[in-house]
Amino acid sequence: MRKKIYRVQRQQNILWLRAAVKGKNNAPLLIRLLIDTGASYTVLPTKILQRIGCNLDKPLENKKIVTANKIITVPIIAVPSFNCLGVERENYPAIALDLPANSFTDGLLGMDFLYQIQAVIDVAKAEITIN
Repeated sequence: MRKKIYRVQRQQNILWLRAAVKGKNNAPLLIRLLIDTGASYTVLPTKILQRIGCNLDKPLENKKIVTANKIITVPIIAVPSFNCLGVERENYPAIALDLPANSFTDGLLGMDFLYQIQAVIDVAKAEITIN
């Protein structure tokens, strides 16, 4: 497979990108995700997950995670279609968690996805290379 290079957006000291999620019978919904190498998991807001038809009452599992200031239990939800950086995953497991209201992005693109696609992040160029 050839390397692919994707430009991402820079806002001061953060990098973000657009991704698409969709349910079984929905049109794709574009979302903004912060590229967060400090996040073990991809995080999507509950309102987006509900909008594409995910049932938050039936998670794949509940997981304890460490946030900036506490340990919380969060549901992991199967996203019917998650498309990011040219890669589409079906039934992709993501944490359902609302970021603070003043957040610039909808959610977080975590190391789970970045590792799977073997992403190499060039912060200076605001690019992600997929091997």
